[in-house]
Amino acid sequence: MDSYVEVWSAAGVERAVLAGERLTLGRSRRNDITIDDAQASRLHAVIELLGGAWCVRDVSSRNGTYVNGGRIVQQTSLRSGDEIRIGRTRLVLRATEADTDVEATAAQKPPPRLTHRERDTLIALYLPVFSTDTFTEAATPREIAQSLWITEAAVRHHLANLYDKFGIDGTGEKRRTQLANEALRRGAITLADVRAAHEAREQRAAGYD
Repeated sequence: MDSYVEVWSAAGVERAVLAGERLTLGRSRRNDITIDDAQASRLHAVIELLGGAWCVRDVSSRNGTYVNGGRIVQQTSLRSGDEIRIGRTRLVLRATEADTDVEATAAQKPPPRLTHRERDTLIALYLPVFSTDTFTEAATPREIAQSLWITEAAVRHHLANLYDKFGIDGTGEKRRTQLANEALRRGAITLADVRAAHEAREQRAAGYD
């Protein structure tokens, strides 16, 4: 049986199959799982499969995300039967044993040592979180270059180093998204860092108007 999430709300119970490796949750209809709850943010949280285990992380929501009664402040591994609360909405994970291998992610590696520019590049990858309703892909090299006031060649150099340090294989846009998620999962950056960078960029833009 496929893994799924039971969504308990005032309207009743619905089942959302966990298709793919990443699903967004929030009030916006553009999310994979829509939370029809006034206390939910437009993009509230993300459920994703990492290292064989389903995990949930809050995406700087206004009212927070809770797992088994406790508010989460970082990415949190889930077991089948765990309860996620978003506002008044209750979500219960129903996953197969193969998808709840929490031990595989519990002993995660610490983040690698980064240069100042590499860290700035990681933060810039996540800036679309605060620019759109949903985070579907990381920022492009051109967007990162414009944000950091450096050349695209420099950005690609930093990205190549980061792929190597975080052990990210593959090519294309998916690779940048994997890097962004891995950096957040291992604590190299936080969503608070991303929010601060976004606010600073908005202030700079306002100063030019």
